[in-house]
Amino acid sequence: MTQDITPAPPPAKPAIRIEAIDLARGLALLAMAIYHFTWDLEFFGYVEPGLTAQGGWRLFARSIASSFLFLVGVSLVLAHGRGIRWRGFWRRLAMVAAAAMAISVATYVAVPDGFIFFGILHQIALASVLGLAFLRLPGALTLLIAVAFIAAPWFLRSPLFDHPALWWVGLSQAIPRSNDYVPLFPWFGAVLAGLGATRLAQSAGLVAWLATLKPGAWSRPLRFAGRHSLAVYLIHQPVLIACIWIFSQLAPPQAEPREAVFTRSCERQCTESRDAAFCTRYCGCMLGEIEREGLVEQVFSGSADAGLQTRLEDLAMICTAETDEALREGR
Repeated sequence: MTQDITPAPPPAKPAIRIEAIDLARGLALLAMAIYHFTWDLEFFGYVEPGLTAQGGWRLFARSIASSFLFLVGVSLVLAHGRGIRWRGFWRRLAMVAAAAMAISVATYVAVPDGFIFFGILHQIALASVLGLAFLRLPGALTLLIAVAFIAAPWFLRSPLFDHPALWWVGLSQAIPRSNDYVPLFPWFGAVLAGLGATRLAQSAGLVAWLATLKPGAWSRPLRFAGRHSLAVYLIHQPVLIACIWIFSQLAPPQAEPREAVFTRSCERQCTESRDAAFCTRYCGCMLGEIEREGLVEQVFSGSADAGLQTRLEDLAMICTAETDEALREGR
């Protein structure tokens, strides 16, 4: 009697490291450092308050986050597309999850009103797990699902998601206050876009071609940063803050009247949707109402009090109506 011995399947073939992907990740890290440096300058008072939350800077921040998450999808396919390498997957996931938790704890201590409870590292950890379910789907179908995730907040927002325990979903009607908020919807769509695009690129032979590219020596620092992206992410911001703090001790930012700061910030934000004539009058109205109601200290302290936010929204409606009426009457 012969014994039927089934040979063990061969281990999954190690993924080839593509230097162009490391370079892309390094460029994204450089862009992130530029944005965070500007944010830090704003925090210390060297640039106008609200600068990085509006206009081109806001688009810049979103494009950086999108590029990181897109590359997460790319990396999932390259690392696990031919078979999930569980040991490496769990090790990487544990590192990202631990870093995300450390960021939450540190920011809760430093800035409790805007602490990071679900930022980009939290999203990467969750997306890394969810993304495994899409590794075998056709690339075109994955891209369609990515579009659905990105579009969902426009159609599916509901008070059902307003409880803080569900803020990570991203479908609450009120946007939570946080210095880095990257919820499941719509941001998982960027990861799926990377997954789908990489699957299509593999079918077309583009990934194999990309692997043959050898960036020049000029890119070595960026590729090194790309290979150690988590460490760079965790280290760069404390270093930037420390450098600006030291500089602030030698050359403190010049103090500016709060009224002027408020008016300039208000007008910059207002002109994204209305003309200059409206915004000048509207912001003057808002400043007057805030002073009349004794809300100056609360507004300039950055308070996240829900009652204050509601009152400011009411004042905005009043000033909008008054400004529109005054302009219609030519006053």
